[in-house]
Amino acid sequence: MRMTDIQRCEVRPGRLFEWTLSPATVATAKALPEDSRPPAYIQESHIRTARSVREDGLFVPTWLGAAFDIPGRADLDALGEALRGWTLRHETLRSGFRWAGGPGDSIRRFTLDPDAVWLHREDVGDFTDAAALAQHLQDRFDTTADALRWPNLIYTAVVRDDCTSVYMAFDHSNVDAYSIHRIPAEIHELYRAAVAGGAVGPEPVSSYVDFCEAERADADRIDADHEIVARWREFIQRCDGRLPAFPVDLGLEPGGGLPTQKFMREMMVDADAAAAFESYCRPYGGSLVGVLAATALFVHEVGGESVYRTVVPFHTRVKSQWSQSVGWYVGGAPIEVPLSEASDFPSALRTVRAALQANRRLARIPLARVLHLLGADFRPTSPDLYSIVSFVDTRAIPGSQDWTDRTAYGLLRVSYGDQVCAWITRLHEGLWFAARYPDTDIAQKNMRLYVERLRDIVAGTARQL
Repeated sequence: MRMTDIQRCEVRPGRLFEWTLSPATVATAKALPEDSRPPAYIQESHIRTARSVREDGLFVPTWLGAAFDIPGRADLDALGEALRGWTLRHETLRSGFRWAGGPGDSIRRFTLDPDAVWLHREDVGDFTDAAALAQHLQDRFDTTADALRWPNLIYTAVVRDDCTSVYMAFDHSNVDAYSIHRIPAEIHELYRAAVAGGAVGPEPVSSYVDFCEAERADADRIDADHEIVARWREFIQRCDGRLPAFPVDLGLEPGGGLPTQKFMREMMVDADAAAAFESYCRPYGGSLVGVLAATALFVHEVGGESVYRTVVPFHTRVKSQWSQSVGWYVGGAPIEVPLSEASDFPSALRTVRAALQANRRLARIPLARVLHLLGADFRPTSPDLYSIVSFVDTRAIPGSQDWTDRTAYGLLRVSYGDQVCAWITRLHEGLWFAARYPDTDIAQKNMRLYVERLRDIVAGTARQL
């Protein structure tokens, strides 16, 4: 799926309907006892960060979403069945959190039983202007899919005679990009079954809530003397006591407030060039290594850095049982690329490969746990703790070959932030680039240079094969 924002996912006029958890479901949730399974460290960090930023006087929406089409005028009863069935399939969507009192308050989970989960449908009305509809959807998603409220998900459909467009949004605590990628095919399957009168009950899928419990138990077994903590301590010290930002000038004023962000998205190269790039990089570990190597060369050329330091996101679905599960399965590994050893692309590939091989296992311990053990005061002032460059190959995801025909997009919220978050996605039709970054003239200039340098390097590998 092409990652984009709600304004650029081909929103068209139509009659809008929305589904949220019913008032009875919400009332039941308020009376639920505590679920002994704790939040994942990444969930807790996200919620605490949202509260910290809110206390500083800024509302920063951080939801993720999906958009896709269903042919024809949808049967709304069948679509509602499909949406409820999908919600029941993934336990994290019927699980939430409460604060448990005091200045050092903890976060406690509650989880609804499946038979207590029902959706309420509302006919919002007709929209004749696409821009007004997109703005309405964004406003509703901001209000509803918010880290500091529950429920924090919403499903909508824009109905027309020729097709129905589905737009769904979730607070990030419940989903990652891979979760979003799987949505169109799953909802289509459930919808077809509902239209045909078949059962749409939840199929057995491993629960992210169970994963949270297991991962946290593993993380809590390590202490401040653990080797992984020591490696992170050294890395952060070499970053001047902070987590790494994107190491080029972004035009930010020291001590300034959190800036608004801009968004960039475009097809970087076509399928043939993406395949050639993968083939060239495969001996070194593949396209991820290639993207990071190209980025390292860029930051040296533009930023004059002698070492490229970054945190590389990796999925934590290391066991096949989590492959179909909706959740936030992401960890991070710190890498350092000495640019004195990366004077050209082949040497950069070798240097990045060595750094990833040495450090990838550090992603298995949640960073929030590491920071707690370091004892550092990492009170977050930004929704992004550090800048990222992410690469994902989506071609093996069920239904990915239909994404173009279904007008399928992954949705990102662009609001405020002082970091750069870049996502490079391998699609059947090529490499898609998306990034959000501070809204300054200097940042825009350097991000344009960045995507053009990436494109040049990727295209250049094709000429060398």
